[in-house]
Amino acid sequence: MDICAHFQHTSMNHVYLLIGGNIGDRLANLENARKSIAAKCGPIQLQSSIYETEAWGLKDQPAFYNQALCIETELSPAELLETLLAIEISMGRKRLIPLGPRNIDLDIIYYNQTIIEAPGLIIPHPRLTERNFVLAPLNEIAADFKHPILNKTTAQLYESSTDEAVVNKKTDK
Repeated sequence: MDICAHFQHTSMNHVYLLIGGNIGDRLANLENARKSIAAKCGPIQLQSSIYETEAWGLKDQPAFYNQALCIETELSPAELLETLLAIEISMGRKRLIPLGPRNIDLDIIYYNQTIIEAPGLIIPHPRLTERNFVLAPLNEIAADFKHPILNKTTAQLYESSTDEAVVNKKTDK
């Protein structure tokens, strides 16, 4: 059963986000991002523990802290993406190197059971099944949520992941 669905109201969309970063004060950056998301996107219904993971893709950089959130929002997917990008910019995010170091990264993983393939916006997140740093925190708060394309739960996706990256829980919720 999808726990976050219990919080869903008729006019609200239920969305899973992954927030993370690997430079600066990582804990403070995640806290500031959560505050901005709650204020500008909608209330946070669930949040995972914070996990530390080695960098993915471009490995020669500091380890990341990542956290999954479930929020309720009235924003459309495009409005949500625009708001999240504005939060990143307001927090000083600079996109200098693809997959490079960043103080904050805010990604939409799921938006209800919606499937979107548009320029600049693909939901569900196209690489979530390849990344333990997404699956581990998401599994903590949404183990039974079914991927709308693959029709597998987060727990099943995590169990079958071929990503060898080690994900360590740093904090409890």
